[in-house]
Amino acid sequence: MKTRIWKLGGLALLAFALTSCAKPQVKKPEETPPPPTQTPPPAAEEPSLRGKDYKEVPELSTIYFDLDQATLRSDARDSLQKNYDALQKHSDWEVLVEGHCDERGTTEYNLGLGQKRAAAVRQYYMTLGISGTRIATISYGKESPVCTDHTEDCWSKNRRGVTKVRINPDQTPAAAGSPVPSAAPAGDASSTGQEPAK
Repeated sequence: MKTRIWKLGGLALLAFALTSCAKPQVKKPEETPPPPTQTPPPAAEEPSLRGKDYKEVPELSTIYFDLDQATLRSDARDSLQKNYDALQKHSDWEVLVEGHCDERGTTEYNLGLGQKRAAAVRQYYMTLGISGTRIATISYGKESPVCTDHTEDCWSKNRRGVTKVRINPDQTPAAAGSPVPSAAPAGDASSTGQEPAK
């Protein structure tokens, strides 16, 4: 009987010792702090179009879009890269990107889609490194088609983004690659190579 009491006492003591021990520390996985939120830089304000006349130049290509899309296709990105190279050579050019659509859909829908297309081209130019303050956008929707047939081939030509330029009058013509010869004043000896009359 005493042996049994000793065994029970020993078990009780062992149980007490086990329960009174400090609980093992469970290592929690280290929580990584969330990355700091990066706010995109403020959108560059577009230049005003008021009183400005833009024109197409042979150095810049028109790009095309798929039906109801404002996403740049790979061929469009290739063309815009070439346009970017030309624009970098002419830092005096202000840029206008026009967004166009085919005739299908409402006027309001196409004006919105045309603006998205122009904005996609502008954003791509900015990604390549052109300042947004140099690039304006406008949407013509379906109001300025280059083709008026009612065929898919014609509609595909109207779904386009056109890059036009205006030479900034604040820049010197030499920067545009068109140096202006300086004319000598009338009667100047250098204009005729002779002595001026006295």
